[in-house]
Amino acid sequence: MLVLGIDSATPAASVALADADGLAGEISLNRGLTHSQQLLPMIDALLGQVGYAVGQVEGLAVSSGPGSFTGLRIGMTLAKGLAQSLNVPIAGIGTLEAAACQAAVMDGWVSPMIDAFRGEVYAALYRKMDGALRLAEEPRGVLPEDWARRLLELGEPVALAGNGAWNHRSVWEGSGDRLNLFIHPMSDLRASVVAWMGRQKLLRGEQDHLYELKPGYVRSVEIGRRKDS
Repeated sequence: MLVLGIDSATPAASVALADADGLAGEISLNRGLTHSQQLLPMIDALLGQVGYAVGQVEGLAVSSGPGSFTGLRIGMTLAKGLAQSLNVPIAGIGTLEAAACQAAVMDGWVSPMIDAFRGEVYAALYRKMDGALRLAEEPRGVLPEDWARRLLELGEPVALAGNGAWNHRSVWEGSGDRLNLFIHPMSDLRASVVAWMGRQKLLRGEQDHLYELKPGYVRSVEIGRRKDS
């Protein structure tokens, strides 16, 4: 099954193709939020480079949030349009889950973070055990300093991933080996992970309904403050 993966949740845009042999190809650009101009040419270039025609795509996978409101809408709209025109199934993949999967190279705690701007991050907590990734705490909008305190309460090392972790790296400094920042070149989410996870989901028969799939936004800390005031 040939699956096209699209990620546009952050300023970095990425497209990838996954097939039975694994990753067929990937193109990533980090040139700011110009996804409406970048994604289609990237897909055309990727298909041309790997020698596939668009009609050979058998499934779509798209990052479904949280992340940039505009970026998510652009990627989701494109993925749904392609799925409809090609008459193929589509799978939404949680942005934080994909970032955790990308960073969880060994068993233990992993906390993916997407920069929510305004000094906040979208964060979640996962634990990898026996090779399986399990959600421990649901995605939420938090202040990095508050999230650091929560992670330190675990009393065990935590791998930090995603552009939110990198952009707020000064918060994690001084934690010794407790909060371990994933290396910078790998901090941006890759569409190869989205494509691979989407392919696994579709092969299990867990496709999303084309008209019901929507970006998953997480309430920010600021919204919570206004509501409580």
